[in-house]
Amino acid sequence: MTASNEVDASGNLRVPDDYRTPYQFLGSWAVAADQGQGSKEIHVVYASPGAAAAYRKNGRFADGSVLVKEVCETTTGAMTTGTVSHAQALKGWFVLMKDSKIGHPGNKLWGNGWGWSWFDAANPSKTTSTGYKADCLPCYEPARATDWIYVQGYPAPKQ
Repeated sequence: MTASNEVDASGNLRVPDDYRTPYQFLGSWAVAADQGQGSKEIHVVYASPGAAAAYRKNGRFADGSVLVKEVCETTTGAMTTGTVSHAQALKGWFVLMKDSKIGHPGNKLWGNGWGWSWFDAANPSKTTSTGYKADCLPCYEPARATDWIYVQGYPAPKQ
């Protein structure tokens, strides 16, 4: 797998250009509202070509695999099918790149087999993450056994 579009020589990740075209849709998550009905966010996740097939083969993502999670604010309202939530505005992207060798040891956004970065919707070229241990691992710790990814929500890696 190659990832020339997703990372520079210093290990700075970026949101891949036009990822929705070549990347495979993995699945989506609805994050429940803190109060009331509906969702407060919807997460839509895409994987670079071959990433899901590699996971199906050996239960791990191959080095160079890239996952892009779009995080959207939602709106909830009544429709003929019932009360629904749908994506309203893009909040940003979470980009991960698999690298079991950790080819960027001086970059605090690389560790535990992955490069990790959050990008605000207003600036997809510069991460706001400062270190994966504080910014990313607390949310991903429960997914340690599945290569740090919540694969139970994604049909493609399980097919």
